[in-house]
Amino acid sequence: MDPSEQPGIGVKFERLVDIMARLRSPEGCPWDREQTFETIKTYLLEEAYEVMDAIDERNWAALADELGDLILQAVFFAQMAKEEGRFTIADSLDAIIGKLVRRHPHVFADGNAKTSEEVKKRWDEIKEAEKKAHGAERRGLLDSISAKQPALAEAMLISKKAAAAGFDWETPEQVLAKLDEELRELAEARRAGDAKKLEGEIGDLLFVVVNLARFLKVDAEQALRATNAKFRRRFAHVEKGIGERGKKLEDASLDEMEALWQEAKRSR
Repeated sequence: MDPSEQPGIGVKFERLVDIMARLRSPEGCPWDREQTFETIKTYLLEEAYEVMDAIDERNWAALADELGDLILQAVFFAQMAKEEGRFTIADSLDAIIGKLVRRHPHVFADGNAKTSEEVKKRWDEIKEAEKKAHGAERRGLLDSISAKQPALAEAMLISKKAAAAGFDWETPEQVLAKLDEELRELAEARRAGDAKKLEGEIGDLLFVVVNLARFLKVDAEQALRATNAKFRRRFAHVEKGIGERGKKLEDASLDEMEALWQEAKRSR
């Protein structure tokens, strides 16, 4: 079909909404009808991670497919909400359209913002004003950050919020000094043999590392994902090398594995 003859985005989106409604209908799919907000929310996180994988791999065909799966999650949640008389997908679309227009006055009105920092500052100001207008109770600065997300991402958001309020180091050297301090405290916990204290010190150490990443403008989540991928590649090389020698990993010596690891480092 000629691209110019394809249905518009709105038509396609309505088609997706109609399909979801049919799947949830009495004549629809038994599995889809059985799902609840609790059972579906796990898939939301799974699909989000698959989107991230496609981005990391720069696999554009996969990204298009995974974004479709992610959009389906929103439509699924909205359909269940509609069935309970709470809201519809149209309400969700109205909400995000209104929010984007309101919080970008430098684009859609007579606001002024020249840098991304100014945009973020104005966004937060408008967001706070909206909460007050809706009579929302004043909450703690960090209360808006979900504690159910991965701990690394949560730590990054917490540290960003605190830094924006002025609770931050002034130089990278100060963060590195704090890192040294936490390493000393970790060593003390090891010597004491206190398992609970040891867990706490490991947590403190990780939190400082996240802060260091933020201070150096590095996304800690993406940095760790990249390192995980690198470890996977190198370990696969080790595993393959040991296998080519007719051995299993558990039968290989540490020296053999280390040699293959260094070989993988040189080649990748």
